Amino acid sequence: MKTKIYEEQKENQLIVKAYSKLLRQSRSIMSKDDSKSIKKAFRISLEAHKNMRRKSGEPYILHPISVAQICVNEIGLGTTAIIAALLHDVVEDTDITLQFIEKEFGVRVAKICDGLTKISGVLSPGSSIQSENFRKMLLTLVDDVRVILIKLADRLHNMRTLDSMSRSAQLKNSSETIFIYSPLAHRLGLYSIKSELDDLYLKYTDKQSYKIVSKKLSETKDARDKFIRSFIRPIRQKLKEFGLSYKIIGRPKSIFSINSKMKKQNKSFEEIYDLFAIRIILNSEIGDEKTHCWQAYSCVTDCYQPNPDRLKDWVSTPKTNGYESLHTTVMSNTGKWVEVQIRSKRMDEIAEKGFAAHWKYKEQIKGGTQFEDWISSIRDLISQKNYSPQEFLDDFKGNLYNEEIFVFTPNGDLKTLPLNSTVLDFAFSIHSELGAKCTGAKIDDKLVPINHNLKSGDQVNIITSSNQKPSEDWLKKVETSKAKTAIKNNINRQRKNLSSQGKELLKRKFKVLKLEFDENVSKVSSYFQYKSIIEFYYDIAKGAFNLKRIKEYLDHVNNIKNKSKSKIIEIEIHKSNFNKDKDFDSINGKLIEFEGKKDEIDYSLSKCCRPIPGDDIFGFITVNEGIKVHRTNCKNSPELLSKYAYRILRAKWYSESNIELISSLSIEGTDRVGVIDDITKIISSQLKVNMKSINVDLKDGIFKGNIELFVSDTLQLTKLIKKLQKVSNVNNVIRLDL
Repeated sequence: MKTKIYEEQKENQLIVKAYSKLLRQSRSIMSKDDSKSIKKAFRISLEAHKNMRRKSGEPYILHPISVAQICVNEIGLGTTAIIAALLHDVVEDTDITLQFIEKEFGVRVAKICDGLTKISGVLSPGSSIQSENFRKMLLTLVDDVRVILIKLADRLHNMRTLDSMSRSAQLKNSSETIFIYSPLAHRLGLYSIKSELDDLYLKYTDKQSYKIVSKKLSETKDARDKFIRSFIRPIRQKLKEFGLSYKIIGRPKSIFSINSKMKKQNKSFEEIYDLFAIRIILNSEIGDEKTHCWQAYSCVTDCYQPNPDRLKDWVSTPKTNGYESLHTTVMSNTGKWVEVQIRSKRMDEIAEKGFAAHWKYKEQIKGGTQFEDWISSIRDLISQKNYSPQEFLDDFKGNLYNEEIFVFTPNGDLKTLPLNSTVLDFAFSIHSELGAKCTGAKIDDKLVPINHNLKSGDQVNIITSSNQKPSEDWLKKVETSKAKTAIKNNINRQRKNLSSQGKELLKRKFKVLKLEFDENVSKVSSYFQYKSIIEFYYDIAKGAFNLKRIKEYLDHVNNIKNKSKSKIIEIEIHKSNFNKDKDFDSINGKLIEFEGKKDEIDYSLSKCCRPIPGDDIFGFITVNEGIKVHRTNCKNSPELLSKYAYRILRAKWYSESNIELISSLSIEGTDRVGVIDDITKIISSQLKVNMKSINVDLKDGIFKGNIELFVSDTLQLTKLIKKLQKVSNVNNVIRLDL
């Protein structure tokens, strides 16, 4: 009894401490009335969650308090967001209603809580849950962006406390994070939060890579700090001569970005030069910002030689999300390239806290902002009624990370478009009707086709014809979501008549086969791998699909009924015998268990990442190829785990086996007589590993090669890589993802 009382007291102290910290952090933005409202929200949330605990065992109330702290401290939101953050789970998880919240805190808080509840709503099985939730979340952006900002704070805290969750929950949350929430944080300008979300994703999906980079950063910190002090010394002197007020900081790049560069560039940690960036933050009035930034740039380039190809000017033309900064890369005295970022205090706050900071300075900056243009484009995108959630998410995400170009209308108006945008993209950005009738354009009095790639500085004059109509091949000629949506809508209108004919033909066929139409039409369309039923009807009407093939579907359904072996797959999914490959034959449950069961289930190992025993893995139920096993750090896993969570199976290596599987290595170095012999001797003679193939290319004294090997597990592969890295003249050896 005493122990229980002691534990309760201890927990109460923990809650009071967290709440007090929130009040201290909010003091500068609170009035007396605000303080009362926050206190009331805290008490309601505390009472509502009093019997609830998180997976870690701690009182649930600590979660909404932590989310509110992130909103204040790391995003820069105000009282309304604090109250909504404290209450963000009560409507979904408890008996408290939106009407009650509206009565106690007003319409705005109730609307935000309603938006947060809708985002978390569970949809019917079989639909793309994350895509539809993402669409709902963006709908709320048009009304009140704080809904998304609080949701990002919620996701950040959940990722920070993911240790206590099951492995499958860790993978699902991490994949959703990298696939949806990290790009969204990027678009909203929340770079600190985006970087942390990326790092946490890596931590839970590729622990080994995370540990390696993290350890290397820690080990090199002292040397890095010493280098930074030496590097900025002459810059400080120059800045003082210009009379600029400033502070300089040196920041390491995120673990995720360093690891990505290592993989992309096929380099070791030591070979990545831009492990950190120097940031110069100027104390400037808004009217002097640009002048001071360019003066600081002059100071830097007086001290060090700049790389002319690495100057990025987002001061003159900010990014769509409001990001402003000058970036340059200069050569240090030690022969290392160093990135230097130059910005004002206001620009830095916007870079760190994104939209919230942008809003804070809105009144001080004349004219509209690109950020508001972006919100307007989202409003256009989500207004499309016949847009599937999956198409919506794919198109939206397609433009999140793209670099931007800046082009002009004939009247001199500036348009911001993603890199690789075409004449068609530009035409549709002005008006959907202009895009639909576009036949080409004039740029500098030169005629160019509709698929011509635009570049920054182009002044584009669109040419139209009343006889022009969009066609399907136009979708390959555009980059922007707006253009794709408009083209699809136009094509759909053209198809409508034909599709209705196809539907009638299919109904007649179903009647002959005694099949219920409404119950089976979507299943048949999915079986034949049509993305939409409209496309299916269209092909039937055109004669591209022979209705006699419906019998294939009926035979398939009967086979599943008669021969179903797996009890753990409870979702309705169309399976057929997957293509067998001599290196990746289906394996009858000898190596892997699914969902904790050791039933004999047919599966195949994915060729995109080639898992071997020791890799962290999961099973994915495909439409036509049975169960595919992927590594959790496979390049395709974020999309699979995020979009199709209902088709994921927990998987684990469970038994000893003499089966050897193929893995690939990339190896490179400088040429010398006998180097390839030394490599093959280590593989075949010393470690007794069988090689399937070795391909080596020699050019200008540098050799690069790929080796395919039969290995039993990751332990053997790691041992082999370490041995090969010690061979004279070998510079780098890494495992390849195909």
